[in-house]
Amino acid sequence: MNTGDLRCLDADALRTMPLPAPGGDKDARGRVCVVGGSVQVPGAALLSAEAALRAGAGKLQVLTVRSAAMALGLAVPEALVVGVREDSKGELAGGPVLQSALEACDALLIGPGMRSTPCLERLKAKASQTAATVILDAGALHGALRAPEGRPFILTPHAGEMASMCGRSKEDVQHAHLEHAREMARATNSVMVAKAPRTYIVGPDGAAWQHEGGGPGLGTSGSGDALAGLIAGFAARGATALEAALWGVWVHGEAGRLLAQSVGPLGYLARQISAQVPSILQRFPWR
Repeated sequence: MNTGDLRCLDADALRTMPLPAPGGDKDARGRVCVVGGSVQVPGAALLSAEAALRAGAGKLQVLTVRSAAMALGLAVPEALVVGVREDSKGELAGGPVLQSALEACDALLIGPGMRSTPCLERLKAKASQTAATVILDAGALHGALRAPEGRPFILTPHAGEMASMCGRSKEDVQHAHLEHAREMARATNSVMVAKAPRTYIVGPDGAAWQHEGGGPGLGTSGSGDALAGLIAGFAARGATALEAALWGVWVHGEAGRLLAQSVGPLGYLARQISAQVPSILQRFPWR
């Protein structure tokens, strides 16, 4: 289905861009590095991290505030969890361990559970120098971003974050969501995932997709963290930035649809989303 230059994101569309076949060992499926969490929101990194593994990534490293690192390591025993020095407000304060992590991953997710800080700004500057696919979420989002030519970032703003990025009101963005998504995709040289009940995925060249699946239950705390983790997992496996965003949005929506059937249209938790993913992916061929 095609509506002008706006394409519909559905299962048939994804079958035209199959994911890479999984190799026999974990190195072949890529390493995800999640930089996220804070003293106030330590669980955001957990939701993203688990989602990345459920999407099929082979290795996972999580960098979070030192005070939450041990609990996170026990909650996700599959991950290498590194505690990073934190500032007086409970946010990541940085250190040399961050630089080494950025250089050793295939997909880098920055921002879940974080607020904008000087450390986060330094991280984003370094991220533009890594070969990894970079996904920026939550506190890592702002309008001055620009990805290197040929290596687009993936940005995942909801309407309020989009408004902040482009200097408009939230109401303005909601009134013309696709137009603002296209504007910011071009300005940042990035793949824009403009989250809403109707989500738009727009490439740097303006090519756009729309997705309306999932239902209202996905509008809950932590759901966006799970989505960002799924996108990171697909990117680590070898999907392009646009493909990873499209797969992440559709699979996230399909997980919401299934949970609405089994739990109810409202009241399921973001932590339940990722467990739906392996059986969803089983329906699709690999390339």
